[in-house]
Amino acid sequence: MSIFLDSELTASERSDNARFRVIPVPLERTVSYGSGTAKGPEAIIEASNELERITGHAEPCVEGIFTEEPLDCDGPLPEVMERLAQRTEAAIRAGKVPVALGGEHSLSYGAVTGVVRALGHPIGIVQIDAHADLRNAYQGEKHSHASVMHLLAEEGIRLAQFGVRAFSTEEVQSRLKNHVFHIDAEELVTGNIHAVDLPNDFPELIYISFDVDGLDPSQMPATGTPVPGGLGYYQALRLVEHALKGRRCVGFDVVELAPDGNAAWDFTAAQIVYRLMAAC
Repeated sequence: MSIFLDSELTASERSDNARFRVIPVPLERTVSYGSGTAKGPEAIIEASNELERITGHAEPCVEGIFTEEPLDCDGPLPEVMERLAQRTEAAIRAGKVPVALGGEHSLSYGAVTGVVRALGHPIGIVQIDAHADLRNAYQGEKHSHASVMHLLAEEGIRLAQFGVRAFSTEEVQSRLKNHVFHIDAEELVTGNIHAVDLPNDFPELIYISFDVDGLDPSQMPATGTPVPGGLGYYQALRLVEHALKGRRCVGFDVVELAPDGNAAWDFTAAQIVYRLMAAC
């Protein structure tokens, strides 16, 4: 089995007592443009072996990183979501931080469901994404990558979206209905904005959902739905890091990598995963 950061971890750092629980989710069922997300988790893990232990000024691996077996993604999507929910719920109940590697963005529903079940407290989602993912359903599938945040918002989970630059009228209406906090890509990029304060009443417990298409295609073309005008690498990370100030990260996912043979993009996604560990 492939192990995240295998080349750097000591025996104790990769043990079952590790703080971070990496869950590979090779899900590719509702993609609507480019394909390849099923290969994303393995590509991220393989590229992670080229990372250094220190990222920024932190060394998150000293707290331990345990890589679980890949999730079984066969069968009806509700069953897949429940399998993932059981994994993230178990991680939270054990006092760990679940890290889901995608795979398509629809997996966030299962991951967040398990976190909420285990915590029993309100959480908020900080989402980096080119798309709002707030459709009621897409191509007849309510568990689509394009509707995952709608499902979660309808269940009362607060959302903060950064970097969106492609959305439908339906999604604009959903933002209003569900009081979704958002600052879209054009304002962030043209204003060179790197730090945004969340509303005072936003939950203290934060789940991060980082869709790699939130980055500009010049920095991340290996994704099924690249959209021009996206965030820079450091800009996206600093938005997340600032949002976490005074709050606690309880889990995160990095989704929608579709490897295209260029190792640079796999490495970028792996570095994002490791940098988010440092932020938690």
